[in-house]
Amino acid sequence: MSRRYFGTDGIRGTVGQAPITPDFVLRLAHAVGRVLKQSEARPTVLIGKDTRISGYMLESALESGFNSAGVDVVLLGPLPTPGVAYLTRAQRASLGVVISASHNAYPDNGIKFFSAQGTKLSDAWEATVESVVDEPPVWVDSAALGKARRLDDAAGRYIEFCKSTFATDLTLKGMKLVVDAAHGAAYQIAPKVFHELGAEVIAIGCAPDGLNINHEVGATHPQALIDAVKFHKADFGIALDGDADRLLMVDASGRLYNGDELLYLMVDDRLGRDENVPGVVGTLMTNMAVELALKARGVPFVRAKVGDRYVLEELTRHHWLLGGEGSGHLLALDKHTTGDGLISALQVLQTCVRSDKTMAQLLSSVTLFPQTLINVRLQPGQDWQSNAALKQAIAAVEQELGQTGRVLIRASGTEPLVRVMVEARDASQAQACAQRMAQTLA
Repeated sequence: MSRRYFGTDGIRGTVGQAPITPDFVLRLAHAVGRVLKQSEARPTVLIGKDTRISGYMLESALESGFNSAGVDVVLLGPLPTPGVAYLTRAQRASLGVVISASHNAYPDNGIKFFSAQGTKLSDAWEATVESVVDEPPVWVDSAALGKARRLDDAAGRYIEFCKSTFATDLTLKGMKLVVDAAHGAAYQIAPKVFHELGAEVIAIGCAPDGLNINHEVGATHPQALIDAVKFHKADFGIALDGDADRLLMVDASGRLYNGDELLYLMVDDRLGRDENVPGVVGTLMTNMAVELALKARGVPFVRAKVGDRYVLEELTRHHWLLGGEGSGHLLALDKHTTGDGLISALQVLQTCVRSDKTMAQLLSSVTLFPQTLINVRLQPGQDWQSNAALKQAIAAVEQELGQTGRVLIRASGTEPLVRVMVEARDASQAQACAQRMAQTLA
């Protein structure tokens, strides 16, 4: 299905350029409001945001658009994306809206939506919104206009929810943690969650100014966390991204662990407690080593398209609970309806506390295959899928790798990029093969 505005994770772009302009965002909210009112007389929508300076402008536009369609609005202020999902469900709201461009730099922003159940909405729902957004507005009369109010204790409610997912018989006392919130939506919340569970917390990336979100900190720039863990001689480091739905972790030695490894640790904890793990969902990018390690323990593994919404779709289809991406989007559906960096970190820490082992010890049997990922920026109108040289290069690389690796070429859902990935047992081979294919697109 071709979509004009929605990508793999809502609508995203550069602020001031279509579609991330206040006039479009107002029209978008008005259209969403009209769609909601097809099934509900007086909908209520929650709006949360990260710390980008443009959030103020887009929040106002969303509020006006919803109110103009006769939809009530509850403003949450800065709050992690999964916090908005939780409160949408807890408050019995009709819809949750997040203003965020996740791991992107501050000039970008975006809009994403959650259902009343706190889950990502379907492609069909997005298609319905797109069919309405360019229609002439249908303003309600003054008596029917929506109202707006602020939920002052939104952060506190979400903090308590996060803590409730950590085993009540365990504590983080005696543990020193470095927590990096990427100057993003969890800057106040993340340190409190871990501190209130007993840990000594050193906070970095927790001083947003509207312009520094994800800048040289957070899950996309983990070196700051690695350095801080070593300097403070911490037990673990926790890196979130700008909207706190993504997690990477660091151990005391400064070794970085990605989402594939953290997902395996979450599975390992449950298997160690003799819980049934009927299957796990990864993505096309999930490291082969994790797939093989899970299957060796009798846990089925399937791959979804890249994007946590597609992981969720596969989990729902199979009635499974655990899934995720190497980028750090992790799902534990018995804990939350969507990916949550804080809750995922608590699940991993719970594994280490309960087993009295380090992440390295728990992952001693899992050695990741080297992966090379090259992002090739596309020129306007460039048709990479019809590139004959690329097709020839792919065929040659696949023949060379045989059963010892794999190739994945895909378009980014949020940027004008083609991602060229090669996975092989030998790192130099993966690098050389990826470069050969990327060069055909230059």
